[in-house]
Amino acid sequence: MPNQIVGGKWFDELEVGQVFKHPIRRTLTETDNILFTSMTHNPAQLHLDADYCEKETEFGKPLINSLFTLGLVIGISVHETTMGTAVANLGMDNVKFPNPLFAGDTIHVETEITGLRESKSRPTQGIVSFEHRAYNQNDELVCSLERSGLQHKKPKSD
Repeated sequence: MPNQIVGGKWFDELEVGQVFKHPIRRTLTETDNILFTSMTHNPAQLHLDADYCEKETEFGKPLINSLFTLGLVIGISVHETTMGTAVANLGMDNVKFPNPLFAGDTIHVETEITGLRESKSRPTQGIVSFEHRAYNQNDELVCSLERSGLQHKKPKSD
C-alpha cells in the first residue's frame, strides 16, 4: 500500500470492547441539510419546507436528513478507526435514529469494536464489527448503527 495515509488501526491492533471517543464534533447547518437532501433528490417536506414543518409536524422545523446523519457519523469515525486500513464496508444493520436532529445541533460520536473475525478467504485481512453511536449537545442518543468492514492486517516487515 505505497503512498497511503494510515491513521486508522490495523485489524490486529483492534480489540473487542475497545471504544474510540472521536475528537471531531460537528454542528449541523441548514445548508448541510438542504444541500444533501437536494443532491440525493429527496423531495421530503420534512427536510426542505420550514412552513410545512412548523404547521404540520410535531417538530416545528425541518429535520436533518437521516442519511446525512448516517454518513457523517461514519465519516467522523474514520480518522481513528479505518483511515488507510479499510478495504471495504460490508454492511450496516440496526440503524436507529431515536431522537431528531435540527440545524444548529452539534454531534459527537463514539465507536465500539464489537467483533473481530479472521477472513477465511483473505489471509491479510479480517472482518471488524463496529457499533457507532452519535449524541447531540445534550448527550441524547441521535443515531446508532452496527457496521461490518473488511480491514487490512498490519503489513509484515521485510
